[in-house]
Order: sequence, then structure tokens, then C-alpha cells
Amino acid sequence: MTLALRLTLAALSAALLLGAAPAQAQREGVAVGGNSGFTKLVPAGEIEQASRQQYAKMMQEAAAQKALAPASHPQLQRLRRIAERVIPHAVAWNPRAKDWQWEVNLIGSKQINAFCMPGGKIAFYTGILDQLQLNDDEVAMIMGHEMAHALREHARERMGKSAATNIGASLLSNLLGLGDLGQTVAGLGVDLLNLRFGREDESEADLVGMELGARAGFDPRAGITLWQKMAAANKGAPPQWLSTHPAGATRIADMERNLPRVMPLYERARKS
Repeated sequence: MTLALRLTLAALSAALLLGAAPAQAQREGVAVGGNSGFTKLVPAGEIEQASRQQYAKMMQEAAAQKALAPASHPQLQRLRRIAERVIPHAVAWNPRAKDWQWEVNLIGSKQINAFCMPGGKIAFYTGILDQLQLNDDEVAMIMGHEMAHALREHARERMGKSAATNIGASLLSNLLGLGDLGQTVAGLGVDLLNLRFGREDESEADLVGMELGARAGFDPRAGITLWQKMAAANKGAPPQWLSTHPAGATRIADMERNLPRVMPLYERARKS
């Protein structure tokens, strides 16, 4: 990479940081600041369209393998009941969420895994429910965590960073207008299901997920018991969920430190 190109990319990064969304106003609960300015490089609609396509394909493949749970499945009904309580609190974190076509599905598999793709496309694998024997509070913490990745637009941020570092000099010359960077979305060919997020994104999703669950009346302390179960499951072959959600003592310590911020939300929700 030439010196001129490196300097231009540095200027781009600085401009994006300056243009990042302002930090949230003081509010009860956790505060994680505004979304990354890199999200501005990739249209949200492009990401959400790709998500819908990838999710639909995955559900079709699961159905073809007779692994997609029917609407009458007790565990799927349980997941959807939990989602119905959590989803109304999503809009506070991302105004676009009110227009998302939320979906919740259950896939029969021994995998210890769950996800929420951009646009509110949620799926759990039976393995994570059965092998970890999750109670509703723990399920809500997983669901809230995965929803937080979508609400905080972590996938869009990563794609924005990729666009910023991969666009050529011809696009950089049109930087002020940002050219047609949205067209890079299809070219990036990102597998939205298997993105690996950084430690900061994971910590943020933990905290936002705890708040979402607490506001919906689920005990945020379940986030700690969840990770204790995950640690126990990790003594053998690491669960697939841990390949994209690294565990550690620091993670649990962060959650314990933030409990005083979310417990009042939980107590209030229980009384309402």
C-alpha cells in the first residue's frame, strides 16, 4: 500500500470517527455509546437484504433435512414467547428495529449454537437448549446477546471497515461524496451467519443483552450461570457457539460489575 493511500485511509478513519453517532443520552441501564462511524459506509438495507436471503436459504435447507421445527414444537413456542417479551425493547437500541420482520426458528441439531442476523432473523439449535438445560432466563440472555449484535450493527460495522480498507484509489478520489460504496456489499461476499466479532463487540452485546432481558422481566444474573454452563461444556470439544463468542473470567466479571445497573430494571419489570 502506498504512503498516499495509507494517509487517505487514515483520514477516512478519522472522518468516520468524528461522524459517528453521538453517545446516548443519560438513561437508566447500561450505556455503550453511539454506533461506529464505519457503519455509514454500508447501507443498512443492503445488509438486511443479504441477511433475509441467507436466513431464508438456511431455513429452506433445514426444512429439506426435516430439521426445522414446526410451529407446534414446544421448544419453538417457548422461544417465541420469550422473543415476544424481549423484542419490544429493541427499538430503544435501534430505531430500524420497529420495521424489522422478526423471525424465530428452531433447528434440530446437536450444535450448541444460536444467532440473530441483521434485520431480526433469530434461530436456536436444539443442542444449546437440551445439552445446557437452559432455563427461560438463560435463554433470554442468549437471545438478548444475539439481538444486541444486530441492534448495534456489528456486522455492518465490520463490512464498513472492510470496505474502507479495500476500496481502490479511484473510489478514494471521490471520498467526499463517498461514491457508491454501497455497491461493495455484494462484492464483499460476507457470510453473515459466521462472522467473528471482536472482544469489544462481544462485551457490548453481553451488556445490551442483559438490559434487554432485564427490561423484559428476565433475571440478568442468568448471564453468569449461562457462562458457567458454557465453561463446563467447553471441557470437552468446544461448542461451536464459543468459536464466535470467546469466554473468559473477564467476561463474567464485566457482567457482575454491571448487574447493579440492570437489576432495578428487572425488579421493576417483575412488578409490572
